[in-house]
Amino acid sequence: MKTSSIKDFNFLIKKHRFNKIFILTGKNSFYKSKACDLLKIPKNKSVKFYFKLSKLPEFNELIKIILEIYKFKPDVILAIGGGAVIDYAKICSIVNNEQTSNLKKKLINYLDISKKKTYPLIAVPTTAGSGAEVTSNAVIYINKIKYSVESNLLVPDYFFLIEELIIKNSFQLKSASGFDAIAQAMESLISLKSNKSSVYFAKQSLKLSLKNYLPFLNKPTRENSKQMLLASNLAGKAINISKTTAPHAVSYPFTSLFGIDHGHAVSLTLEKFLLFNYKNMKYSNSNFDLSRRYKIIFELFNVKNVFELNQKLKFIKSRAKLVDTYKDLNIDINSSINKILDQINILRLKNNPVDISKNDLIKILHDKIL
Repeated sequence: MKTSSIKDFNFLIKKHRFNKIFILTGKNSFYKSKACDLLKIPKNKSVKFYFKLSKLPEFNELIKIILEIYKFKPDVILAIGGGAVIDYAKICSIVNNEQTSNLKKKLINYLDISKKKTYPLIAVPTTAGSGAEVTSNAVIYINKIKYSVESNLLVPDYFFLIEELIIKNSFQLKSASGFDAIAQAMESLISLKSNKSSVYFAKQSLKLSLKNYLPFLNKPTRENSKQMLLASNLAGKAINISKTTAPHAVSYPFTSLFGIDHGHAVSLTLEKFLLFNYKNMKYSNSNFDLSRRYKIIFELFNVKNVFELNQKLKFIKSRAKLVDTYKDLNIDINSSINKILDQINILRLKNNPVDISKNDLIKILHDKIL
């Protein structure tokens, strides 16, 4: 696998018979990344832009986008942006305007929303973190509650990893999205659904991200930007097989309720769940040796045990300026605990190698793991 060149993208757009292109993007994604200058759309193509308004992929905006696409009737959807943009585009690529009347009900009940692809989809990520360009799922929020859509139809038809589009990202964006890739790979390694292929992708991802993440934040170059895009892509391939586990499940309320960037939200509980799973290893439901998976993680992080691992993660987070305490994030965990628990994604909890009760969650969120 390699990253793509701007030339690769421009060649596809120029040569392929995509005469009407619906571009779904964000203003930051399109202008600050310089995609506006680097990605060339021939003048003989008909183009319609939609700049997303919501930070999170919200259902009400999704319906607006579907309507705009229906009016334009494109030959292809081109998503240029981060995870939210690509998730919007993935859902839009498999539904049409006639399907919107019962779409909310299907999403809430985790039902299939389509049986065929409506539009081809090209994904160009402008962050290194989500891996959304290779996953068969998408996220949508309804009334601040996160729902997942899963279908092989959601996988983009083409994707391009272009390092020039992420090198100028803000420190905060690089920090949160890059840590998301690290967490995805770590969670994938211990997920109940993991297999030989997902373990391979997760290991390769961590090798790249652990070497390049902090340099990418502090001294971004084309090379470490390229490596972080590859790390993100590999993490996406890993979780596409295994799915994520408890840290991701618990992260979504912190994003929807408190506006914390997704990768940052995941970082708040990652080592807490790693410690919980390790201490309760004898209760693992996995069909693999969980202790062996932890040994793989220890080797990759160059540590001897779970306590050194957690100290290493805390060090990485401090260097990445990912605030690690509720108090410093202006979160009163005591008064917010019930709201957080109400919004936790149960499906992702089921992928955790050890069963987690409500009382376990409360202890973990209060950092009181025995």
